[in-house]
Amino acid sequence: MAKVDTSYRTIIKIAYPIIAGLVAQNIMLVIDTAFLGRLGEVTLGASAIGGIFFLSLFMLGNGFAIGIQILIGRRNGQQKFRQIGRILDHAFYFMVALAIILYLFVTYLAPWLLQFLISSEAVLKESLIYLQYRKYGFLLAFFIITFHALYVGVAQTRILIISTVILSAVNIFFDYSLIFGNFGFPRMGIAGAALATNLAEVVTFLFLLVWTINLRDFKRFKLFSLWRPHLKLYRRVFNLAIPVMFQFFLSFSAWFVFFIILEQIGETALAASNITRSIYMVLMIPAWGLSSATNSLVSNLIGQGGKDKVMTLIGKIVLLSIAIIVVLMQVNLFLPAEIASLYTHEAHVIEAAIPLLRVICFALIAFSASMVLFNGLSGTGMTKLALKIEIISIVIYLVSAYILAVWLDADATVVWFAEFIYFSTLGLLALYYLKRGVWKSFEI
Repeated sequence: MAKVDTSYRTIIKIAYPIIAGLVAQNIMLVIDTAFLGRLGEVTLGASAIGGIFFLSLFMLGNGFAIGIQILIGRRNGQQKFRQIGRILDHAFYFMVALAIILYLFVTYLAPWLLQFLISSEAVLKESLIYLQYRKYGFLLAFFIITFHALYVGVAQTRILIISTVILSAVNIFFDYSLIFGNFGFPRMGIAGAALATNLAEVVTFLFLLVWTINLRDFKRFKLFSLWRPHLKLYRRVFNLAIPVMFQFFLSFSAWFVFFIILEQIGETALAASNITRSIYMVLMIPAWGLSSATNSLVSNLIGQGGKDKVMTLIGKIVLLSIAIIVVLMQVNLFLPAEIASLYTHEAHVIEAAIPLLRVICFALIAFSASMVLFNGLSGTGMTKLALKIEIISIVIYLVSAYILAVWLDADATVVWFAEFIYFSTLGLLALYYLKRGVWKSFEI
């Protein structure tokens, strides 16, 4: 692989396939939410609770994959290619164990836990139906993100477009077939949405496996050599990846708690917030893609001996991220009703969603800068520090949301301002530690 640099051309070259892949994936989520919205506000709200609960657990695996990505990026920058295969094999071994643990957790403990957190019996029932089908998808979902960690880590990201398009297309087909009972399939409602995603992951995994085996660099990276588990390597991987695992887990768990707080306001507020969440995640795509590229580019750059160029690189990506978000969020400001109506025909839910869509514009600006700064810090290898920053930001976030919703009895529009508080805190703390330069003497 050619050396990375700090030019906008390199940034865009690495980031655009990630962004394109995320676009395809989020189109799938938008359509998924829109389909479920046709089944009523209870199902729409339950898909938010069930979906975010699953994502919170999934983020343990995703966080581990990000840690692997950082390590692969560093070894790629150092041109220690043979170690990449060892790292990947050890990642797959760990993902199998984690998937089994999470499957058992969702089967035996999730129903007991959720009954204490969800006040609506109807929402609880639908959420549990979703999870009992979706739990079978942990393993292949973890394998897919491990492949993604490989390709982002070695800065060969174009394959992500193809794999995510496949995932999205297959999922949308089975969504339409299984949620509503089309093409001779049974009508399964929210269970069909979960099963559709599982089936899409089977197809995507098989595609990535075949593609990787035929990869030009397959022999150089020593992929799938079935290396024997090596405790010293695991210690190094865990030292880097476990803080990222818990950082991602805590981040999405906090979002789950945030939606539990919104559920206390009412089913309409929850349904409107799920629509907002879906649109919010679509508008986040450019910043997500750029922040993921930041993670890999920073790690590669340090591996090449370019520590003095890291802040220049991060600064350019921040400016690019903010500029894109400012353009995209105009749709939220001027066409909120039209966007909300894509998800539901229920007028009261659309009306409730309109102010929420405008409020998240503040959060989006903070998010676009903060995620790049935060991932830049993680890319240096200082994942334990990043975890501490995440914990501080989450505490402030949830306390703010709880005070607004419970103590002050504010409506959902005001409660959503907590998102702006969270990302502002995260970004400012990350910027402070990047500026201090504590990462320059850190080795992984």
